[in-house]
Amino acid sequence: MTYLKRLRPYLRKYRKKLIIGFIVITFSAVFTNLIPFVISRAIDQIISKAEFAALYKYAALTVGFAALSGVFLYFTRQTIIVVSREIENDLRNDFLEHILIQDQQYFHFHPTGDIMALATNDISAVRNFLGPGIMYTGETMINFTLAISLMVSFNMELTLIAVLPIPLISYVVYRIGKSINYKFELVQDQFSKLTTKAQENLSGIKVVKAYVREESESGSFRDLSTDYMMKNLSLAKVQSFSYPMMFLLTGFSVIIVLYLGGNKIINGELTIGQLTAFIIYLGLLTWPIISLGWIINLTQRAEASMKRLCIVFDNKPEIENAEPVTGGNGKMTINGEIEFINVNFRYGTDLPYVLKNVNLKIKAGETIGVIGHTGSGKSTLVNLIPRLFDIHEGSLNIDGKNVKLVPLSSLRTSIGYVPQETFLFSDSIENNIAYSENKFDKDKVIHAAKISQIYKDVDSFPKRFDTLLGERGINLSGGQKQRASIARAIVSDPRILILDDAFSAVDTYTEEAILYGLKEIMKGRTTILISHRVSTLKNSDRIVVLKDGMIAETGKHENLIQQEGIYADIYFKQLLEEELKEL
Repeated sequence: MTYLKRLRPYLRKYRKKLIIGFIVITFSAVFTNLIPFVISRAIDQIISKAEFAALYKYAALTVGFAALSGVFLYFTRQTIIVVSREIENDLRNDFLEHILIQDQQYFHFHPTGDIMALATNDISAVRNFLGPGIMYTGETMINFTLAISLMVSFNMELTLIAVLPIPLISYVVYRIGKSINYKFELVQDQFSKLTTKAQENLSGIKVVKAYVREESESGSFRDLSTDYMMKNLSLAKVQSFSYPMMFLLTGFSVIIVLYLGGNKIINGELTIGQLTAFIIYLGLLTWPIISLGWIINLTQRAEASMKRLCIVFDNKPEIENAEPVTGGNGKMTINGEIEFINVNFRYGTDLPYVLKNVNLKIKAGETIGVIGHTGSGKSTLVNLIPRLFDIHEGSLNIDGKNVKLVPLSSLRTSIGYVPQETFLFSDSIENNIAYSENKFDKDKVIHAAKISQIYKDVDSFPKRFDTLLGERGINLSGGQKQRASIARAIVSDPRILILDDAFSAVDTYTEEAILYGLKEIMKGRTTILISHRVSTLKNSDRIVVLKDGMIAETGKHENLIQQEGIYADIYFKQLLEEELKEL
């Protein structure tokens, strides 16, 4: 129950509803337990007087008590079960909020399928404990207490004999519960693997089809699914054993009561009506005793799921947010000066350095081009600016202030970033372009679309900007997705604009048109252009050449050509490629 204690704040939030729920459970249990008492009186009175009028009276009382019990049971479900759904909603929202504040490194080691399994199966298991688990626990305790009290009023000795199997049942439940907990953890782990596999297949459907791997992927999924089924069957076997065992043990109580109770009737110590009530009460106790096993099953499942959820809730992002700025709108104004000072960076302590002794100062409003061979550290360099990853050796300053002292909201809202791998949401084109804005102007969207050269494409769609995109923008080409991402960065009106190989899927003519449109946008903004094409960077104020994580060359286009180094080599090779294409 260690991890389930973490649910206390959620329970406190809805304590009024829960108190009402337990009150109506009590009323429901009282009327339910009065029914056998009324029946015992009716049988004894009919046997002694044989009056039909008494039968009608007791029949009316029985029906009335049953109806009242049903009404209160309805209100029980309307309180406790509704509370469980509300807590489930709160828990899921808190889970997503916590996932969204995790840094980039977290998602490198936690597959999407695993996170989805936590958000669905595990939270659902916790909800079952909070709803049916709490409700049936209350019912069991109250029904058990009332039934035992009324049975004692009939005959103390017979009551003690009837409850003898209960300690044995509790032990069986305890042993079965431990096994259920272990097996349920295996089921949840396998479910995570299954959802991860399904998510990867759907996300990479183009690759699967391109390499004709449908049959192979279906086979892999089938194996995982079969393993999931077998683990579920193993769990079901343990659960299916528990219920018959409890029925068997409670059945012994009924046999003992019939035998000893019959003797007491013969000896005049008990009436037929009282024995009848006794047997009915044993029947009423059967469900609480059996539900005890079911409740423990739910509790064990919830404990296992809550353990997995707590691992997420206890994970603190490595990137700590700075204190917000006091006064105004709580945001810090950023001009756009960036300075790397002796920066060394690697993605893990056991991994090689990606950046080595980087010293680079970018003035506010300056346009910097970054070029280098694949793996030279270009993307890593710009990923450090919005703190997608944190520097541990050296420092990065924004406007002369350590970036770690700048509130993340101020930092990131001042940066328009187009990453190498463009991502579009399953939403309209308009909402994708205006994603950074809570309230946006349609004219700004159109203006940004024209600059990024996506406007003509959108204008040809039947629904234009209202066109809905598939998952990750699957119904757009690579170039269209890049241009839509560029438009999204422009709309955000950033002080720092980062374009990380944002023209790789765009032809050179479209690229020239975009760069021409961006000239006006880039004025007064710090702009960092990363590209493998010299043509993209040649008009930059400065060009930085990276090699093996270090700055190998820096300067203007003409100066770098004269140096006859890495940049010049790349330039002449690309020039030769263009000449060959024209032949």
